[in-house]
Amino acid sequence: MIGTYVGYVNGEDRLHGFLSAILRDQLGVREPAPAFRAFKLTGSNVVYGYEEKFSRARVICKFYGPKYGWDRDRATRTASNEFESLHRLRGYDLVGSPHHVIRPLGVDGETNGVLAVEYYDGEEFSRAISQCTQYGDNEHLYWRLKALAFFLATLHNRTATGEAVDFASDGRYFASLIGGLRRRGLLGQWDADELLWLCDLWLGRPRMWADRQVWLHGDATPANFLFGTGLDVAAIDLERTVRGDRMFDVGRVAGELQHAFMSATGDRYRAEPFIGHFLWEYASHFPDHEVTFGSITSRVPFYMGLNLLRIARNDYIGAGLSAAAPLAGEVSAAGGLAWCR
Repeated sequence: MIGTYVGYVNGEDRLHGFLSAILRDQLGVREPAPAFRAFKLTGSNVVYGYEEKFSRARVICKFYGPKYGWDRDRATRTASNEFESLHRLRGYDLVGSPHHVIRPLGVDGETNGVLAVEYYDGEEFSRAISQCTQYGDNEHLYWRLKALAFFLATLHNRTATGEAVDFASDGRYFASLIGGLRRRGLLGQWDADELLWLCDLWLGRPRMWADRQVWLHGDATPANFLFGTGLDVAAIDLERTVRGDRMFDVGRVAGELQHAFMSATGDRYRAEPFIGHFLWEYASHFPDHEVTFGSITSRVPFYMGLNLLRIARNDYIGAGLSAAAPLAGEVSAAGGLAWCR
């Protein structure tokens, strides 16, 4: 179990009963006196891993109580919504190899708004990126991006509807990010006005409204995908799953790549071969590969900029990192990103 060992779960604790029921009813493990080791994991919510001492069965638990404080109903509702989202996406045959949505195991609002899910033993996407930025393992990252593109294309294609995307909702999210950065003094008025002007230009482009809605992962960051053998990918942390434009997920991955390479190397162009590879692999899962590639690369700069603005809210971001560049650019059909003013 990856994480920091913090001790055993007290047998009198309600969580012990919750884990024991999951062990018995969901995992089929009949242990007369289960004992659970607890490990503190990293994550946006309070996340722990639990390993039963004798069977070695493992469970991951996300606690929403600390996030919402006194509002126990909201914590329970959020945990239940993610539970249902996981079930919904697994209903599209996203189970097993190569495409896997993590299995939900239970919810207990009385135990700090806890959601229990299966443990998946895989490599985090973030580790594959760091292997490249720190140790130059380019081929490993290319392979992981191929697998991730395959997973996201499958998720999006299987869940597509006939309903057109509402690009205005993404424009509103963009404006809310700008407002938040302004209120915190992280963005000047001139920059804010320019970014909102660029957003209006994107809103006026018909291609941004032309696609059909799909189920999105909603938080396609490096911490939320695990890789197994071959092309196996597991998606975790689906509390933000929603219907929307497939480019929201695709652009988030591309933006996260650009941010990771900028942070590690100081060069915003260093990520271009990897972003181009990811987009090309994603497009390869459509009947007309080149037409699809042209479509997604004409739209991805907006969503990359959106993601970089989201990242810019974090305290660790330096003043030298620019979120505006992708918004003013286009993506070349050659596979690399060429930002054009």
